Amino acid sequence: MATINEIKEFLTSLSKIDDPRFVEIEQDERKGVKAAVKQRKKQILTELSENLRLENLLEFEKNLYAQGIELIAGIDEVGRGPLAGPVVAAAVILPKNCKIAGLNDSKQVPKSKHQQVFDEIQKQALAIGIGIIDNQKIDEVNIYEATKIAMLQALTGLSKKPEHVLIDAMTLDMTIPQTKIIHGDARSASIAAASIVAKVTRDEMMRDFAIQYPGYDFEHNAGYGTAKHLTALSKQGITPIHRLSFEPIKSMKNTEN
Repeated sequence: MATINEIKEFLTSLSKIDDPRFVEIEQDERKGVKAAVKQRKKQILTELSENLRLENLLEFEKNLYAQGIELIAGIDEVGRGPLAGPVVAAAVILPKNCKIAGLNDSKQVPKSKHQQVFDEIQKQALAIGIGIIDNQKIDEVNIYEATKIAMLQALTGLSKKPEHVLIDAMTLDMTIPQTKIIHGDARSASIAAASIVAKVTRDEMMRDFAIQYPGYDFEHNAGYGTAKHLTALSKQGITPIHRLSFEPIKSMKNTEN
């Protein structure tokens, strides 16, 4: 008779919930075997659910594949709302029908999983481009225009020229065909990948700024106006990376003048 560990090892080779070999193994009355079967079936259902989610995430890409278009760049940004730091955009071209476990809008992915998904995107992506626009430029042109500049910069940074661009809720002034997708980071694999790349890149920058400008909690708030950040602003003042056109910094600056 096979040991429970041997059965557990065998169960990992089963990938279909209706595999007849499950029925055979379930005849074993040992509690450890029954628990192992239950656990493996649960794993298979989880894997099937994740595969279906990732399949649905390729809806826009598949429409383009059907037209013979394969080099598709997804573009997204992070950092439009913070009081400090840059706005960062990323452009990512994934291989055809690419599925990356856990890939989703960066806001839907647990922060503890960001680096893992980011590393997998780096392994599989055909090309990645990054665009970074600092707070001074944001103050000069406004955050909306700065976001567009960052996106175009990310697009220019790609090592391959895309045939089509999928963009999260934006339209860019360019000759490459594009599709604007509302909530695109949760609806397109390419945009979701760009979302993760932009998020991880910007978070790393804000951690570096936290060392340069301690006390503002940039390593945790990424420049957003949390209570700790606002308290530090009132006590320590404005740093060179704060956005002077954003409130309450704009009012603070006017008071100083």
